[in-house]
Amino acid sequence: MKRIPLAAAVIAAALLTGCGGTSAIQVSATKTEPSSSRSAARVTTPPPSRPTGPPTAPPSRPTGPSAVPPTAEPVAPGAGALPQTRALPSTNSAAFHAAMQDLWLAVTTGKPDLALPAFFPLTAYQQVKAIYDPAADWHGRLWYDFTLDVGAAHRLVDPDARLVRVIVPTSDAAWVDPGVCANSLGYWHVPGVRVVYREHGQERSFGIASLISWRGVWYVVHFGAVLRSVVTGIVDQPVAGPGVPGPAGGC
Repeated sequence: MKRIPLAAAVIAAALLTGCGGTSAIQVSATKTEPSSSRSAARVTTPPPSRPTGPPTAPPSRPTGPSAVPPTAEPVAPGAGALPQTRALPSTNSAAFHAAMQDLWLAVTTGKPDLALPAFFPLTAYQQVKAIYDPAADWHGRLWYDFTLDVGAAHRLVDPDARLVRVIVPTSDAAWVDPGVCANSLGYWHVPGVRVVYREHGQERSFGIASLISWRGVWYVVHFGAVLRSVVTGIVDQPVAGPGVPGPAGGC
């Protein structure tokens, strides 16, 4: 699949629910085999200039004077400050449902902060990474890239679309040992998750590039892409239908 222009993607792939509403989220943990045929097509959009401090959220769609402000659901409050465990996360847990609902809400509204409970915690990242100043890396790279990717996905969003399910290729989940990818602690990792939604009677989807675990909970750590050659917002693999999860690998 070739990279498609944003304008074409907007016509072909509108998504997601209204700003204040919540839809029933059916999470499907589907065992899949690694697929080497999954293409690298992405929708990219130019970012704003990189801020010197913590990034700010892109502007949201107008919601009207009487609209109730959307709120995020708690995922695992305070867990990032606790020690890591080797528990394999479940996709049937309340924490996972809340995380995916928060991500959906962030994309729908264009407000990345609403997905903060679903994003890998800063306090956990400070424990995981054996690098100089992991907090600066979290703010200036991980979270900043995430805000750009949310903004790119938001520009593809139709407010009348509905979240249908999230497909997690559980057979691709792997434990990443300490010492790999500049990590001081291990964690579970799964790539190529698919977010499936319905719009105007048609099922469509896009990817989550990477989930990693902390204390038995899946968190988003890379949304549109793990690596990028330019600093820009990316939507991973927007296609008609559920798409292809995976492939396996990465950390």
